[in-house]
Amino acid sequence: MLDLVSGAATAPVASDAEHRADDDGPLFDAYSRAVVHAVERTGPAVVHLDVTTRRGTRGSPGAPAPGGSGSGLVFTPDGFALTNSHVVHGATAVRATLPDGAQYAAEVVGDDPDTDLAVLRLGATGLPIVELGDSAAVRPGQLVIAIGNPFGFQATVTAGVVSALGRSMRAQSGRLIEGIIQTDAALNPGNSGGPLVDSRGRVIGINTAVIAGAQGICFAVPVNTARFVIPRLIRDGRVRRSWIGIAGQSIKLSRRRVQVSHLHAEGAVLVTEVARGGPADRAGLRARDIIVRIGDTTVVGVDDLQRMLTDEMIGRGLEVAVLRDGELIVLTVVPAEGRGS
Repeated sequence: MLDLVSGAATAPVASDAEHRADDDGPLFDAYSRAVVHAVERTGPAVVHLDVTTRRGTRGSPGAPAPGGSGSGLVFTPDGFALTNSHVVHGATAVRATLPDGAQYAAEVVGDDPDTDLAVLRLGATGLPIVELGDSAAVRPGQLVIAIGNPFGFQATVTAGVVSALGRSMRAQSGRLIEGIIQTDAALNPGNSGGPLVDSRGRVIGINTAVIAGAQGICFAVPVNTARFVIPRLIRDGRVRRSWIGIAGQSIKLSRRRVQVSHLHAEGAVLVTEVARGGPADRAGLRARDIIVRIGDTTVVGVDDLQRMLTDEMIGRGLEVAVLRDGELIVLTVVPAEGRGS
């Protein structure tokens, strides 16, 4: 370019758009590297599942019939894998295919419709595995990658962000699944049961559902719920739970509220629904109560509440401390055995 005043040649001046493109380039490169790294780390352990069920129709009672397909994730080298309950519920045969093409028969070890989770055992050892992360550390806006294996040859990948935390959705059993992670990472058909991972490739959720026509809103069961369910399914084939008859969501309390009420944590559980005639209803719990403690244990979120309501709590009186209209009160709840346990 020629300077009209001095006549000297000058370098061309970049436009604002070009400057912005140059500035954004490293960000897009970092984003791509994060997604690629997560897929390379997790993808080899994501399996395709072909499921056979019993048709049970009048014309051909008990005849084998295709039950559909889904995805799963191997979490131990000796073949234990995690998927959705609705993918394998009622299965008479399951075949798992790894991304390298290897196929194995899979046994349904345990099934928990209440959390839409199931554990399988593949007939193989020395398998690639995923790393289970910590869903309590997830934050809205965080980058997440949904991985599935709908065809049995390679992983399919979508990326997005965590849209919201602490959602509730009703499982096929009728129970509300709490603490659901909502993300805009679209799920492809056959990806149900696959992992939702963070930028480091650690599993933070198990993809479980898509609301059709809801602009790509997708949900995942938090991996901390899976950590609770897995050992019980392996040990007993099912999960026995105590039940107090509420639905709730994790919330954060203000520092002032924590100080005024002499609490030990800023997290708690907001009661959003109380089942009529259930243990909580009989004890006097109400919607909008905030549960801060059960017995001597501080309740920071829904995961804490679910972990505490084990089969050992059935029939035992529990002191439940709640905030109601700014006042801390203590009620005694006697949990019953969970419906469907």
